[in-house]
Amino acid sequence: MTADRHEEGMAVRRRVLGDAHVDRAIARTTDFDAPFQRFITEGAWGTVWAGEHLTPRERSIVTIALLAALGHHEEVAMHVRATANTGASAEDIREALMHVAVYAGVPAANNAFRIAKAALAERDAPPSGDDNRGGDTPRADEGARRDSTA
Repeated sequence: MTADRHEEGMAVRRRVLGDAHVDRAIARTTDFDAPFQRFITEGAWGTVWAGEHLTPRERSIVTIALLAALGHHEEVAMHVRATANTGASAEDIREALMHVAVYAGVPAANNAFRIAKAALAERDAPPSGDDNRGGDTPRADEGARRDSTA
């Protein structure tokens, strides 16, 4: 991959997830996971998310459905919060999760609905006085901040 792919990936990643989230991920990067961070920035963000065919809203819907179907709960929450930046609505998320129920199973969708409701409530809550997110809505909960790599 080229430096251009990395730069484009970082720009897309910041637009979708917000500067604060990306800054936290970068700050947690070690020599051990630096190659992985570069891979997801170039591959996921610089290639897939930077593609021209789907809109960011459509990519959010697809991503949330796939993550929910695969049981990646922390990533579902992160991407639901990121819809504040991609334009996917709560109704879009609901419809994606209805597809998950049909095609991946009701238990997967049930968990995802629970997670999405909490993430939407967090996303839409007014900022508290001690929250220095600076408009970067996709703040992950403690577990996702610690474990999420995107």
